[in-house]
Amino acid sequence: MAALAQYERIVADIRTRIADGRLTPGDRLPSTRQLAKDWGVALATATKALTALQQQGVVVSQPRVGTVVAGVTTTAVPADAPLSREQVVRAAIELADAEGLDALSMRGVAARLGVATMSTYRHVTSKDQLILLMADTAFGEAVEVAGAGEPGGWRDLLARAARTMWALYRRHPWLAHVTPLTRPLPLPNLVAHGERMLEAFQAVGAFRLDPQSLQDLQVLVFSHVQGLAMQLEGEARALADTGIDEDGWMAVNGAGFAGITGSGRYPRFTALMAAFGAAGGYDLDLDEQFELGLDVLLDGLAVRFADPDRRRGTRRR
Repeated sequence: MAALAQYERIVADIRTRIADGRLTPGDRLPSTRQLAKDWGVALATATKALTALQQQGVVVSQPRVGTVVAGVTTTAVPADAPLSREQVVRAAIELADAEGLDALSMRGVAARLGVATMSTYRHVTSKDQLILLMADTAFGEAVEVAGAGEPGGWRDLLARAARTMWALYRRHPWLAHVTPLTRPLPLPNLVAHGERMLEAFQAVGAFRLDPQSLQDLQVLVFSHVQGLAMQLEGEARALADTGIDEDGWMAVNGAGFAGITGSGRYPRFTALMAAFGAAGGYDLDLDEQFELGLDVLLDGLAVRFADPDRRRGTRRR
């Protein structure tokens, strides 16, 4: 009997653990990075193993969670069906959603689709081009947010624009890492979000600002959304790499913080930590942080827009 290929050994091991009850429906499987490390194989081999399990109906990929035990549908292309660019991009998005951008490779996408790696290169020339197509596709997806479709002034328009982007970053945590502020990308669907912000600024008359100041306001709003969104993928990556969640992290570092509060050098910080200790701890909710930051930002803009002198420009003279 021929020896099992590397990916087949991984598949057999996971199927055995499911069969004997060590893994049950809903249990999270190791990420591709962890599988590659545990088995000493390439990321593409680990991806191929997970894809094979998906095709067998054994596991399913869940955005922001990873691969879990369950019956699934598959993104594999039927043998007699032609491959399209849209299928390549969608498979890449699903892979990045489930495993993070670090796990993305042309070989991994091909394995997910059940095709040869060279087949994907007929539709995208490189991984860099694939990431651009993924980002543009993701930014073009429809989402429903609070107040969407309702008429409103500049504040409502700007809030909906920001919430729409936040919802997309929530759906695709990797997305915030491919849209740097300092090196903007020529993505039509990303520009469409900027267009909505400009519509809001036009509604308040901020178009009378000089172009530099107007662009500064766009960047200000965008940076609030993207800055928080950067934490989504970062936390998912840290959890996958260390196996320690946020509570576990605080437990591991508890002694270090105790040393800081016990030094007597930071009385206000110490008092705040004591208050949290009495209340059962601090719960960091990124969605609440987004809404808080958005409200503060909009309140500040309202003050600025109400002052004719401030509306002439945002830069220091």
